[in-house]
Amino acid sequence: MTERMNPYLTQPQLTQPLIDFAMTAARHSGIETPLQELVKIRASQLNHCAICLHMHALDARKAGESEMRIFMLDAWRESPLYTARERAALAWTEALTRLTPQGVADEDYAMVEAEFSEAERVSLTLMIGAINAFNRIGAGFRLSHPGSAPARAAA
Repeated sequence: MTERMNPYLTQPQLTQPLIDFAMTAARHSGIETPLQELVKIRASQLNHCAICLHMHALDARKAGESEMRIFMLDAWRESPLYTARERAALAWTEALTRLTPQGVADEDYAMVEAEFSEAERVSLTLMIGAINAFNRIGAGFRLSHPGSAPARAAA
């Protein structure tokens, strides 16, 4: 995969405010850091954004998240490793990342409403919006993550 261009270098006056917003939203969200990272990883999985997956998997590990919970995140609905609060955040992440013509299901809102305060719901929603914006930048411009290794030959 060839990187198309780096929009962060081309238009820093437009991309830096998004970075600043995301950092401010994370600091003032009231949502625990490991859960923030799980949300960012899940949205990045759905959006096929390699650079964001790389970054947030590393950030999740730094925040104390286990490798197993990161590995299992794509199957969170089938795994007992996640709490009700985490499940609500992940369901909300999927609902807002995969908007459908029917909108967001009442069941998804009920889950997030049961586990998060009003302020946290706003913070979580803005966090999901921000990571989706970053995912579109990363996927659209094919930004590569550091440490890329050549593909291994099949054994």
